[in-house]
Amino acid sequence: MIPLRQSQRVYFPGHSGDMLAGIVDLPESEPKDYLIFAHCFTCTKDIKAVVRISRWLAQHGYGVLRFDFTGLGESKGDFSSTNFSTTRIDLRAAVDFISDNYRPPVALMGLSLGGAACMSIASEYKDLVGVVTLAAPSDTQHLARLLLRMDPTITANGVGEVEIGGRRYVIQQQMIDDLLNFDLPALIQTIKKPMLVFHSPNDRTVHIDQAYRIEQLTRTADYSVESTKRGTSFISLPGSDHLLIENPADIPYVASVINVWLHRILIDRQ
Repeated sequence: MIPLRQSQRVYFPGHSGDMLAGIVDLPESEPKDYLIFAHCFTCTKDIKAVVRISRWLAQHGYGVLRFDFTGLGESKGDFSSTNFSTTRIDLRAAVDFISDNYRPPVALMGLSLGGAACMSIASEYKDLVGVVTLAAPSDTQHLARLLLRMDPTITANGVGEVEIGGRRYVIQQQMIDDLLNFDLPALIQTIKKPMLVFHSPNDRTVHIDQAYRIEQLTRTADYSVESTKRGTSFISLPGSDHLLIENPADIPYVASVINVWLHRILIDRQ
């Protein structure tokens, strides 16, 4: 019998002091561990993949915090003033919140740019046992180039608008500059924890070559016993789309793989 779950609405200050809105999905009994799920660029904590994977993991014993980054969803603040660096600060605030009010998370999970943010801070937390990414890029420059293709006037005017998912967003040059200048590959190389990377060869938003690069950046030639504490498991999702919407089998499959992957790592931790 699958255990019941419950959800708690939570709020905590983000990088600018504006309140971020989150939900902690919980099992009926005491969670065995806690996780954090970071959503994609311009998405929210309430998109299908984030909600269903979080709830599935809650049904299997984990507490999962999913939250809206500044200016998105139910969170306060101005999205146009944010960038990748502020996203990282918001994610650190989420780690601090769950650590102070529940327990330190054992893993960070992120979809697309949320996955990039997770990789960028993973080495800062000794209690983390692993990182999970879904359709994540290996750098931030690709997003900057995409935004500039969508509105080339951003560079000339210092500000512009792009349409994503049927909604329009104001993009400032400072966001472009931050994305262009951030060295994500260097931080990925510092990750010395197991990683689980999901990506579809059919992803039209973030090419699967980005996932191959993540695996390459985290590859180790160390074959000692100590090397079991790192290494990347790559799971290909043929036929899937960027947000895991089109194939109904994707979400339960991804969630179940995360569950057994975490179980193996956490047993090794003991």
